[in-house]
Parts: sequence; structure tokens; C-alpha cells
Amino acid sequence: MLKDKNIKDLSINPFTEIGLNWMLITAGNSTSSNTMTASWGGVGFMWNKNVAYIVVRPSRYTHSFITKEGYFSLSFLPSKYKKQLNYLGSVSGRDEDKIKNSKLELDYCLIDKHEVPYFKDSNLVYICKTLFIQPYNPSSFLDSKIDVWYKDHDYHDLFIAEILKVKVNE
Repeated sequence: MLKDKNIKDLSINPFTEIGLNWMLITAGNSTSSNTMTASWGGVGFMWNKNVAYIVVRPSRYTHSFITKEGYFSLSFLPSKYKKQLNYLGSVSGRDEDKIKNSKLELDYCLIDKHEVPYFKDSNLVYICKTLFIQPYNPSSFLDSKIDVWYKDHDYHDLFIAEILKVKVNE
């Protein structure tokens, strides 16, 4: 069962949790929501707030949920769910109810009168409120090798969000 935890009491390695184990970015509400698997992003401190940053391409279905709601969750699941993470990152919620098909169950955190969806089976969840959105501009890439990730010119938007609540499975 997930319980609230003070962010200052966390001792995770974001390079492992995000880069190797992956996370689910989930947005919407109890009526309609979507999720996507991500391995790019980070956490830190900015504008005197604990923040997470994620990058989502505008072409991704989850992008519209994040921009509409202004809130999202980052769910980190145990390694036994790698198959579901692969699945959720390879199909679109536009085409099927991928959350239902994954057999993972959503729960909701009511914050600022918003129902923020997250996954019940998570080890760790960040409930986030979007503070900043900036489209990537290829003219800002100082290393020309970065462009290899954007052969179709489908550039990410950068989201910086305040981490409002942390939940852990203890």
C-alpha cells in the first residue's frame, strides 16, 4: 500500500530509476486518462521548489492530457512489471485502452481539486503540477549529435513540474 512520504526522506538514484528502470507518466482524471513509459527526465530543485522534469513529444497522446489537466504523476514500478512498461511504451492510448489491457490498476490522488491518476503497484510515485512548458528548438542544440534522436523532426516539449506529493510502498 502506498503511503505519503516526505520528499527529504527519499534515497533513490534517479539515474537508475528513470534511465534503467523507467517510469510511467500518467495524466487525466477518473473519467479519462492515459500513460506512457519514459526513460528520459530528472528531478531537482528549481524556483525554490522540488521539481521533476520530463520530455514528451506533442505527437504522444499523453501530451494532450498533461497540457489539459496541468497535473501528472510519475510512477516507478518494481522490475517484475517490465513487460507492462514495454507494452505501455509501445502502443497508443488513441488506439486501445492500454491501461486496462496492461492489467495495472490506477488510483487517484485528489490535489488542488484535481484527480491525478497513478499506478497502485508502484514503489514510488511523484504527484506533479506543471509549472513550465517549452518546446525544444533544434537551433539550441549545441551538440549536433543530439539531432539523431529527431530524424522526423518530432521534437519534445520540456515540462518542469513541482512535486506536490510523494507516495512510497513501504
